[in-house]
Amino acid sequence: MTMRVPFVLTLLCVSLLAGCDQQVPRSDDADAAGFTAPTSATLAAQAETAKSLPADDGLDLQEAERGLIAREDSLSIAGANGRVLFDQDAYRFIQGAAPGSVNPSLWRQAQLNNHHGLYKVTEGVYQLRGYDLAVMSLIDSKNGWIVVDPLTTVETASRAMAFARKTLGDKPVVAVIFTHSHVDHFGGALAVASAADVASGKVRVYAPQGFMEEATSENVLAGPAMGRRAIYMYGRDLPRSERGKVDNGLGKEPAMGTVGILQPTDLIDSTPQAVAIDGVDFIFQYTPGAEAPAEMTFYLPAHKAFGGAEILSRTLHNLYTLRGAKVRDARLWAGYIDASRQDNTQAEVMFFSHHWPVWGQERIDALMREQRDTFSYIHDQTLRLANQGYGPREIAEQLTLPKSLQTHYWNRGYYGTLKHNVKGVYQMYFGWYDANPANLDPLPRLEGAKQYVEYMGGSAAILEKAQVSFDKGEYRWLAEVLNQLVSAEPKNAQAKALLARSYDQLGYRAESSAWRNAYLTAAFELRHGAPEFGVDVAAAGDLLEQTSGAQFMQMFQVALNGPKAEGVDLRLNITFSDLQENYVLSIENAVLQAHQAPVESAASATLTLTRALLVKIITQQAGIKELLTSEDMQVDGSMLDLARFFSLLDKPDQVFPIVTGKP
Repeated sequence: MTMRVPFVLTLLCVSLLAGCDQQVPRSDDADAAGFTAPTSATLAAQAETAKSLPADDGLDLQEAERGLIAREDSLSIAGANGRVLFDQDAYRFIQGAAPGSVNPSLWRQAQLNNHHGLYKVTEGVYQLRGYDLAVMSLIDSKNGWIVVDPLTTVETASRAMAFARKTLGDKPVVAVIFTHSHVDHFGGALAVASAADVASGKVRVYAPQGFMEEATSENVLAGPAMGRRAIYMYGRDLPRSERGKVDNGLGKEPAMGTVGILQPTDLIDSTPQAVAIDGVDFIFQYTPGAEAPAEMTFYLPAHKAFGGAEILSRTLHNLYTLRGAKVRDARLWAGYIDASRQDNTQAEVMFFSHHWPVWGQERIDALMREQRDTFSYIHDQTLRLANQGYGPREIAEQLTLPKSLQTHYWNRGYYGTLKHNVKGVYQMYFGWYDANPANLDPLPRLEGAKQYVEYMGGSAAILEKAQVSFDKGEYRWLAEVLNQLVSAEPKNAQAKALLARSYDQLGYRAESSAWRNAYLTAAFELRHGAPEFGVDVAAAGDLLEQTSGAQFMQMFQVALNGPKAEGVDLRLNITFSDLQENYVLSIENAVLQAHQAPVESAASATLTLTRALLVKIITQQAGIKELLTSEDMQVDGSMLDLARFFSLLDKPDQVFPIVTGKP
């Protein structure tokens, strides 16, 4: 999956569900959170979906439970303060036939993702599944355990390791493998080894080339906006219920809690790269720039086991992720899968960083071929239709996968979808503009919405027509129309109520957990308001302390308020005493330039501090009293200019309105 530093902060937030009471009219069929019952149109759509699904041969369920050694009766994980950070138990309601409020295909995936425990993959290879969004794998070595992908948080990784040691025996960790640079695969690292263990050579850490830079930097600049959007994609604020959140496609949910990282001792930068780790032979495949900027897979010859990381999984993955990120290269991704297929023909089991394994050479080959060809098909056919003159919306509406690529559930869109992946491919090649001049310079959202409402005869006329459309089950159209009305009149309770009901139905029908969560979160916020609080950034302090000085300077650059900085001419030094680094910052033409260079005497002020203190400031662990008395900070020169500099930096809005738009 695609989760990094700022997204971690979103996962760590204390999610307060309701803002102020919006006094949206409550339907008679609403549940406690306000979600309405599925309509007859939605029930009919669910029935049609059920009839179109592949035959269920029961193999997925068999494989999901194959090798079970033990499971805990209850799997609710709390932090030191007693707050629940991850709650597998909350999904126990997912049993039996799919209710009308959940797409039957997604319900099936949610049931399979409910399976949790310690599993034996093959001799000497084990997995802890259901302790987090991702999976932790353990490989038995000569002197202990090799841990692969230690989950998102210290708390979930600690619980998983404790259960493994209780069941398999207390052996030391001798190596850690980070398959890629997404936080759900490294954030719990400090639960399995310490920085001192790594520094002493007691534990080796293996990661793909570029891992540290990508793990601590990618999306930092866009972090606040990405974090807010991620609340929608991952359904942070939704109740766990038949009308609320049921799954995240890759697993149940991302854990909240404390996040850390370990510096790699060994980097993988080529294919094939043979490495012996504590008596276990690995053959690594370097796969950057597809599912993650830094990623690798590996083959264990002695075990005949292929670790596919997140290049392969039991869902159609994202080429574009709804929380927002750089588009992934479908062509490159398909090429990595093809190379894996050709290089690992002897594999008898394939396990992943999410989900449960696949056994048998024939099934392994089928999954690899189908996911390779799905990415290739999406890529090639999107470009074919673009070259015929179709835009991204038209291509997404008409493109369907061949029947041969719809025979297995592992290829269905529980996380990524065909539609938004098509738009991702289009974006990668053509960007935001579809060549229609009407889309070249449209009015801003709120201004355009007011014009639409006036042209359509006003809110009363729109609502009258909208109710007719709702009764007909035209929910996609209603989302478009009522979005205009709610954007123009954000206090129109009747419009918000009808839009929320429309989003309910769209969410219920969605096969993708990301789409369901987005629709239902929009409905929830229309009824209850945006969250009152943002994120608990302090929980990511261990991770932020690995962020480079240059990355912090980039954060300052994108925080500079350009209009306020117009006409300002300012020059400062920021010195990290612990890193022995100085950065010269200059503001000119309303742009902040930052260069690593010796202390410049012409600068009007020099701020000297440690990286750790800056992290405390950013995470709000240090207040003004601590700053004034800290031995880790010193100011030489003009305090006035230094204060002026910080006054020009905007504080990100972590809870900006989405469904009503920001005025």
